[in-house]
Amino acid sequence: MNSSELSSSLRAVVSALHKGLRKQLYSVDAYSMTELETIRHLAKDASLLPSELATMTRIKTQSMSQILSKLEKQDVIKRTTSTEDKRKVYISLTDSGVKFVEKARYDRDEWLKEVIEKSLTEDEKKLLAEALPVLHKLIKIN
Repeated sequence: MNSSELSSSLRAVVSALHKGLRKQLYSVDAYSMTELETIRHLAKDASLLPSELATMTRIKTQSMSQILSKLEKQDVIKRTTSTEDKRKVYISLTDSGVKFVEKARYDRDEWLKEVIEKSLTEDEKKLLAEALPVLHKLIKIN
């Protein structure tokens, strides 16, 4: 298999796997992809400015304001005014938001564990484990 075929096949498999994982999110219908991406960024970085979140999700600041209002109403995020500059407001996850992220990770891990156990032989599981460092190299390139 040449590099073009390999990259195309890998993209298709990763996309299908991502779709399967996304379906496991218990409130997948409650949030858009951008809202979920916003929550994911806040799970990685404890506190971010709305403008930073807008840049990270590649949307306009006004659109991010709407997303943050929705997430705040649903007790997923909270706003904290900066002590150094009162004009700045930092966004972070609430306890409910952290629980949402933890539950989502758990649900997806459990689904993937089940799929692996049902679908793969012991030799295939070992092969998959051996492929993980190679896949990690692809992530580090970006």
